[in-house]
Amino acid sequence: MNINIICIGKLKEKYLKDALCEYSKRLSRFAVLNIIELPDQKIPEKSNAKIDEKILEKEGEQILSKLKDNGSVIAMCVEGDLISSEELADTIKTLTQTTSNITFIIGGSLGLSEAVKKRADMKISFGRITLPHQLMRVVLCEQIYRACKINANETYHK
Repeated sequence: MNINIICIGKLKEKYLKDALCEYSKRLSRFAVLNIIELPDQKIPEKSNAKIDEKILEKEGEQILSKLKDNGSVIAMCVEGDLISSEELADTIKTLTQTTSNITFIIGGSLGLSEAVKKRADMKISFGRITLPHQLMRVVLCEQIYRACKINANETYHK
């Protein structure tokens, strides 16, 4: 199984890089993890809705250009379906019956463009709270690892 994470922005903080490295290592038993970092667009200090929309469109074009035609695409967005760890495990298990490629998408600080959301096969959310997009990458990797452990009938701390 290939797990792809397409995300806007680079991890800057060492503690986030270390955590991502740890979950990548743990996940390697279950899947090949590919993280595709795309440059974030600079948001001007005095931004407005029109400028924000243009930024979202540019970031969306970058994301869509990296999507492969095969596999399932899951957009991580606050308005997505709220799912539990067990439901994520079931989703991954079901998807791997028909594809070996699952791509998760994490937008930048403004979120995801409508075009990306429309392209996604599903939209999921880990809650209604707002997480920094860099931290979301670590949380997503942890949850994918947890899902793999659940699917392998292995224990993992709660």
